[in-house]
Amino acid sequence: MDVVVRPARAAEAGMLSELALRSKGHWGYGADFLEACRDELTVAPHEVARRRAMVADRDGRVLGFTTLEGEPPSGVLGMMFVEPDAIGQGIGRLLFERTVAAGRDLGFTRLTIDADPNAEPFYRAMGAVRVGSVPSGSIAGRVLPQMVVPLTR
Repeated sequence: MDVVVRPARAAEAGMLSELALRSKGHWGYGADFLEACRDELTVAPHEVARRRAMVADRDGRVLGFTTLEGEPPSGVLGMMFVEPDAIGQGIGRLLFERTVAAGRDLGFTRLTIDADPNAEPFYRAMGAVRVGSVPSGSIAGRVLPQMVVPLTR
């Protein structure tokens, strides 16, 4: 796989926001649902560095991205999205592994994930454990699985 994981650029913020909506839409959510999520899935240019956004890039095309937020020892995998046509190609695994490694290098001992319910099986396969539920930041009455990934050296 000729994919490079690199820091995202501020100029890519709009494209990352749209990628997040396309990726979320992959799970069959309707237009009203996605519109309700738009603010929460928006990455502003000034946030890219602070949120430690990383992209998976193949030949200049961004196939997915993550954000690694917070300060050690406890961080947050704030966003993780893959282009729908790249799902199943190992992009998610690659991004997850690189994000975990970056977190470990920065001194994080655990990452929390407020996961979309459709993504919970992926995160479980990556070693995350469900520790509870949290309310959605976008949809009133919706709850999300909260998961934790311990980062050991």
